[in-house]
Amino acid sequence: MLSDWGAIAIFLIVGIVFGAGGIITSFIIHPRRTTPQKVEVYECGVDTIGPTWVQFKTSYFLYALLFVIFDVETIYLYPWAVKFTSLGLFAFIEMIIFIFILIVGLWYAWKEGALEWM
Repeated sequence: MLSDWGAIAIFLIVGIVFGAGGIITSFIIHPRRTTPQKVEVYECGVDTIGPTWVQFKTSYFLYALLFVIFDVETIYLYPWAVKFTSLGLFAFIEMIIFIFILIVGLWYAWKEGALEWM
């Protein structure tokens, strides 16, 4: 029988071999010929017209980042809601604090104009 560290070592070795095997296999079988078509800039199948470096407003990225943050944070509400009746008052107070922190973060983003599109 293997000890606990032996099982961890085997798992680590298998993970490294699996990861390195994919990289090595990709390196061995990838096509090596470059053609002019392969080095062209690709943008949705259409040749670019004019400069390709266009600045985007950061508000779009902030809006997307806020969506991801609040979307991920709401994931923590589901297990709490499932076990709500068996958790007791302490878990309820913790969730109220958690939701309060989310509301403060949303208020701050709103105040700073991160939710404005124009």
